[in-house]
Amino acid sequence: MKILFIQEFGKAFIPQKIRPHIREYLLKAGIVKVPYKTIGILFYLSVILTLFAYFFIIYPALASQGVFGFFIYTFLFVALALLAIATLVFVLIYTYLDLIIFNRTKKIEEVLDDYLGFVSENIKGGMGLDRALWEAVKPEFGVLAKEIQIVAKKVATGEQFEQALEEFSSKYDSPMTKRSFNLITEGLGSGGELASIIDKIVDNIRETKLLKQEIIAANTTYVIFIAMIVIFIAPLLFALSHQLLMILMNFASKMGPALSRTSMNLSFSFDKLAVQPDDFIKFSKITLGVISLFSSMIVSLINRGNIKSGIKYIPIFIGSSHIVYLLLLKVLSGVFGALFA
Repeated sequence: MKILFIQEFGKAFIPQKIRPHIREYLLKAGIVKVPYKTIGILFYLSVILTLFAYFFIIYPALASQGVFGFFIYTFLFVALALLAIATLVFVLIYTYLDLIIFNRTKKIEEVLDDYLGFVSENIKGGMGLDRALWEAVKPEFGVLAKEIQIVAKKVATGEQFEQALEEFSSKYDSPMTKRSFNLITEGLGSGGELASIIDKIVDNIRETKLLKQEIIAANTTYVIFIAMIVIFIAPLLFALSHQLLMILMNFASKMGPALSRTSMNLSFSFDKLAVQPDDFIKFSKITLGVISLFSSMIVSLINRGNIKSGIKYIPIFIGSSHIVYLLLLKVLSGVFGALFA
């Protein structure tokens, strides 16, 4: 017997009205069925995590509370903890699916010109548009081939050809795909020469890709400059600041006792500094992480024109900057230690 009907339990969390919208969104990510079972499992896991945190962290602190306060605080913690965990899981899943949809959209755009080129050749060979589209499908077209097969199934079940193409073109947030298939359907409706129209679309797509490559090449200098700042310059400045802090602490430890023995009445003290080296290192690591995060976004905007493509740069920038920072701390500690020994 399944554990309390996990799949049915997962369905209970999704209202009937929004299920079609969820299914439509999941189809963009290539997921055919709504994973109600996974939703149910995630709920049980969130309950287990909440109970674990309650009994090992919250319950000992509530032992001294009265009966009324004990139940009130328990109810508030469980409700807020479940809500927080559910929100976190939702954000993570949405981000993951959004990245999948984004990558699928880019894969379609990468092969769109080659696919339409085959379609144009098929039309020139005497095929109709619908058959030319199906015959041009090849395994190397990946996501686009699967989407065209879905269009073919819709047409085979009685849906209008133009409507099926329009649904496909509007499925993904890709202006290139939408414009291309809108022009094809408009050309089909007006009785124009489709092969010529498609050839012009293919030429336009290839010119757009070439222009993007030229823009990326022209902005390579800015990308290198930002990468140098994140990976080398920022860690070096933080490492030098750490050594300056160590020198000031050494200076304060020697000057403080000497000044205390004098009759001078100073308004400040050299006994200790407000900033400790360990706290500064923690602050530096957090700051380097923030700098790496926003730098990856800037690099992505320069290179690709969007932020989502910069996700892959985040671990590279964060890892490299932290490794260089730790190495520079050791190297500069040895250098400045020898100089001020």
